[in-house]
Amino acid sequence: MRINDLVGETTEYDKKLKVELRKPKSWCKSISAFANTLGGALIFGVSDENEIIGLDNPVKDAEKISEIIKTKLNPIPEFKMSFRKVEDNILIILEVFKGDETPYYYYNDGSLEAYIRIGNESVKASPTELQRLVLRGRNKSYDSQKSMYKIRDYSFSKLRERYKKWTGYSFDEKNLISFGLADEEGYLTIAGSLIVDDSPVHHSRLFCTRWNGLNKSSGVLDALDEAEYEGSVISLIENGEAFIKRNAKMMWRKTANSREEMPDYVERSYHEALVNAIAHRDYLIYGSEVHIDIYDDRMEIYSPGGMPDGSIIQDRDPLTVPSTRRNPVLADIFNRLGYMERKGSGFAKIIDNYAFQINYKEDKKPYFRSDRYQFTVIMPNLNYSDKKEDSLNDQNRTDDTINVQNGANDIINDTLNVQNGASDIINDTINIQKGAGDIINDQDGTDNIINHQSDVKDEIELTMEEIKILEIMKNKPDITIKQLTVILSGISNRTITRNIVILKKKGLLERVGSRKKGYWKVKR
Repeated sequence: MRINDLVGETTEYDKKLKVELRKPKSWCKSISAFANTLGGALIFGVSDENEIIGLDNPVKDAEKISEIIKTKLNPIPEFKMSFRKVEDNILIILEVFKGDETPYYYYNDGSLEAYIRIGNESVKASPTELQRLVLRGRNKSYDSQKSMYKIRDYSFSKLRERYKKWTGYSFDEKNLISFGLADEEGYLTIAGSLIVDDSPVHHSRLFCTRWNGLNKSSGVLDALDEAEYEGSVISLIENGEAFIKRNAKMMWRKTANSREEMPDYVERSYHEALVNAIAHRDYLIYGSEVHIDIYDDRMEIYSPGGMPDGSIIQDRDPLTVPSTRRNPVLADIFNRLGYMERKGSGFAKIIDNYAFQINYKEDKKPYFRSDRYQFTVIMPNLNYSDKKEDSLNDQNRTDDTINVQNGANDIINDTLNVQNGASDIINDTINIQKGAGDIINDQDGTDNIINHQSDVKDEIELTMEEIKILEIMKNKPDITIKQLTVILSGISNRTITRNIVILKKKGLLERVGSRKKGYWKVKR
């Protein structure tokens, strides 16, 4: 007989060979954890190898279990005890129900300890988790708590703007109280302090990075673009999506009557992932922010805090996970603003919207990763080719990619591959020629991209410094020379300025707008 046949397929359980009376902590902590989380069962009379051994005196053991629970657990959780005969062996099955009076403590040598379930383990609750249990026992959430900030000291322009755009109505300040963003004494709730324009919650920030490669330390440049945002959670959503759009490409191809779009990342999917990360993150965890990390082959959106129910997403089917809101007030206001739905179908939206894309393959399916402290959504780049990367790695080459968009109707992404020398010093220059898209590999390994648009070939020679500057400016048009100096460490301000002048003369670079408010335009 399988263990799941004794307690049910979906029930969390622990098993014990016998009832340890001298060291009851080994099983009492499981009772505390089950009561503090989603409930579960303890099975006495089963070995660690799932062998059914049975108990010698199950009636006496049951009396001792009941006695220890009443003296060692505070408050006493709701439980049910039953006997189960399997062949000639008698087992005790102790069902512990999810409690409403959390935290449920185990009394141990003069101290009180609360436990929670993380995956299939019972672990001691951290101070943050304990605080959350206290709030749950009071039937309150952290975001509904009163803050120290007063309404009169803050503005709500982002909230008003979004509310008007979504509903068509002006936002009435009376709604602050009815929506749970403030109390009648004029103080903001935690949710309200996250919504205001200049949010005083300093750890409510968003860190965004476009990494150069497949990890955080590959290539000559670590990052191609980065940004840090703070303020209203509404601004975080808007700025985060803008950053993704700035660093993601949209490919397309012609059909008989129209064209088919093939994005790197699906907007509806990353919108859902970002909104969920901000709405459901654990704001009790200080010193940690939501992150958007974009690599060549994937995008990861990281949120502080694991699954609200303590489970591990890798162990579950994301399409069947019920909706659990860690911050119900914030989730409700996001629903009112049109950012999320009440029915809690976020995982399905992320996965399904990917599956609808014409360039989708099964190995490009989004997936999820969580532990006790974090939750991460991983969305593959639909246009990334593993074969190209493997081929280049076999040749031990470092990739420098320049995306060139040419032609009135077509977008052509050309890749310039630069070989590493024996001493890892790259001295080659790359010849770029106009034309129709054939890549010719010279004997020395340097790639020339030739586009045949006419009989006249206009050859332009670029140094590695010039290529790097063009690459950075294409990804970050508003970059300053001072910022370039930091990124291109080892190259002086004067050298960078001289290279920019040369690139302008070659017709590859143009400054649009003023010195302070303008941007760089890469022409090829």
